[in-house]
Amino acid sequence: MKRILVIATACFLVSCATSTPRGSAEQALTRPISERIHWPDRYDPRQSTFFVHNEIEIQASPRVIWNILVDAESWPLWYEGAKEVKIKDASSRLLSADSDFTWKTMGMSWVSQVKEFVPYQRLATESRKSVIQGYHAWLIVPNGTGCKVITDESFRGPLGRLQGTFIPNKLHRLHQMFLEELKKKAEAKTQRSKS
Repeated sequence: MKRILVIATACFLVSCATSTPRGSAEQALTRPISERIHWPDRYDPRQSTFFVHNEIEIQASPRVIWNILVDAESWPLWYEGAKEVKIKDASSRLLSADSDFTWKTMGMSWVSQVKEFVPYQRLATESRKSVIQGYHAWLIVPNGTGCKVITDESFRGPLGRLQGTFIPNKLHRLHQMFLEELKKKAEAKTQRSKS
């Protein structure tokens, strides 16, 4: 029975990889794509199987936002989409330019690698499995009253096509939750420092 299920799943994934899913290509073109993100060619959102864009205004400095963002091992304390985050270099719980970390999200276990690390400005990670590969970027853009934080994620692979077809809004909702919790934490920290 288990073997039949594995074969059926593989056939389904292959059929999805060879067909155009509803929403993925169109969605990538209708959601804003930040030209400020340094996309590797293979993850260009215009060519991806699934793309997600979120942004939020936060009344806090880039430093405050950055320090919360790179404290990846604390994500599960305030973001329900992350579980069991562990940076492989046990000397720090903060992400750095050469960090690899393990974690669970969207019901799957991942190993992610930091690919871009510009303090107080930009962070990007890549996560790869045989059926899906993703590139997730965060931008911190100062404005007159704080910062705009942009998070975009681009996927390749047959599982990315499935997400774009069957659950196109789930990851968008999770990313928005992440940004809203980041905003709460950063603004609360900013208020405390003014007191």
